Amino acid sequence: MESPRPDPRYAARRLFGRLWRDYLRPHAGAMALAFALMVVEGSTLGALSWMIEPLFDRVFVAGEAQAIWWVGGAILGLFLLRAVSSVAFKTLMSRIAQRSTTAMQVDLLRHLLRLDAAFFQANPPGALMERVQGDTLAVQGVWAVVISGVGRDVVSLVSLAVVAILIDPWWTLLAVVAMPALIAPAVIAQRYIRKKTAAMRATSGDRSTQLDEVFHGIVPIKLNALEAYQMGRFGRIVDRIVRANVKIEASRAVIPALIDVITGVGFFLVLVVGGQEILSGEKSLGQFMSFFTAMALTFQPLRRLGALTGIWQVAAASLERLYRLFDTEPTILSPPVPRPAPADTEIRVEDVALAFGDMPVLRGVSFVAEAGRTTALVGASGAGKSTLFNVLTRMVDPERGRVTVGGTDIREMDLATLRALFSVVTQDALLFDETIRENILLGRTDVDPARLAQVLEDAHVSDFVAQLPKGLDSPAGPRGSNLSGGQRQRVAIARALLRDTPILLLDEATSALDAASEAVVQAALERLSRGRTTLVIAHRLATIRGADKIVVLDRGRVVDEGRHEELIARGGLYAELCRLQFGED
Repeated sequence: MESPRPDPRYAARRLFGRLWRDYLRPHAGAMALAFALMVVEGSTLGALSWMIEPLFDRVFVAGEAQAIWWVGGAILGLFLLRAVSSVAFKTLMSRIAQRSTTAMQVDLLRHLLRLDAAFFQANPPGALMERVQGDTLAVQGVWAVVISGVGRDVVSLVSLAVVAILIDPWWTLLAVVAMPALIAPAVIAQRYIRKKTAAMRATSGDRSTQLDEVFHGIVPIKLNALEAYQMGRFGRIVDRIVRANVKIEASRAVIPALIDVITGVGFFLVLVVGGQEILSGEKSLGQFMSFFTAMALTFQPLRRLGALTGIWQVAAASLERLYRLFDTEPTILSPPVPRPAPADTEIRVEDVALAFGDMPVLRGVSFVAEAGRTTALVGASGAGKSTLFNVLTRMVDPERGRVTVGGTDIREMDLATLRALFSVVTQDALLFDETIRENILLGRTDVDPARLAQVLEDAHVSDFVAQLPKGLDSPAGPRGSNLSGGQRQRVAIARALLRDTPILLLDEATSALDAASEAVVQAALERLSRGRTTLVIAHRLATIRGADKIVVLDRGRVVDEGRHEELIARGGLYAELCRLQFGED
């Protein structure tokens, strides 16, 4: 997903322009108010430094007692105004940041769900999780920093500069004479920060991927004593993240550090020149203290503005990763004018060829699955059986040939309409960390209780659910971990029954079960298959002996087809598979 060379579409200016248009423009009014609050807070520093002159000249030097009250009151009012504006600003910007980040996360997940299966094969879950979570959070507060930098710190610097110039332009020039020396280091640091941040975010994706693998594979890790091996992998990844973060923080600290040096030089020059003028009586003590206060108060705004360049580049690196993802488009799309769902469900696979890279998987596969009947696909691992299921549902498109359902080319149908024709039950039943009820209903609220009860009975879910503490409302656990393999399969079958589609795809649905569970699940599958066009992948050939047709695949080609008895009589590859599996049979 990363581009090997700079792309002008992802220049920082354009990235932040897209962020504004896509997510911040709806909050423009609130952001304008926040900016105004920051202007108020920033201007208080100039006013505060201006009040130092009467404080010294009229109170401390001239001894005007009545001036204490109005000078002190004015300074107290400035601090109160600053406090109120700061609280209001932070509250506003927190609300904007949370809402805009949440909207970006939702949009990003919605976009990812549109992408092809091939995209998810090339990009591991951990890397995508890091983009949805880590990268969006990295840009969450950038506009709060920008507004506070422009609205508060720039205004503070301007107001303080006005005070300083009014007191003595020559002193002001001495204070800022070394500022141009910041330009070159700032440019170099910004480029370095963005580059290292992009690398660090990619490594963070690797960390998330490994954690995902560890937590989902904890049982085999323990059984194979792989704890030390996994810790070694994890340690190397986090070590790269630590080194990258240290370099990023060091680079971000360069600009504020240079500002410290330049500010120190300015203070020194002003003290040397201004001190002489005070001693000679050309300037009053109040004027010098007011100027000195103005210069001292510029210290923190300058440091924050210097740090802002690093924050900007960190956010730009994450924004680039996010918008590259947003700009990735699916290649499998619905046609502009889709054809309606066919009334007939006969499936014809005609000369279908497909390769993954340089590896041919399907080499001109052709067969017919008759409507309302069961067609089994058999063959050794790697023969192309599961790939055919992906072609049927347009998870991938063939490079040659076509597939029709009821005479309609599946590429001429709307994707949602096409996939609404299929129910799929696989070896690894996908269950969510929800209740068993929700795993069957999947958000549907229109299911009649009698219909649900019948589905539970037909799928043999009712056989075990009554024994659970909360019945149908018992939690399934992460990936269905609270249920046995046979129970998970029965829940998946209940889901398929409730879906009630005309075509059923069964991919090794009983291969991982013990004999008792297999018998129960097989009975549920037979009930599910009744009246439906069914395609079955099975290595256990005993489960497909009664199929209306068996299609034998070998290295991506159809080498035979017919009923069980016919194939045995012909003595081809199927007969050999049966002999290997059943011995004398």
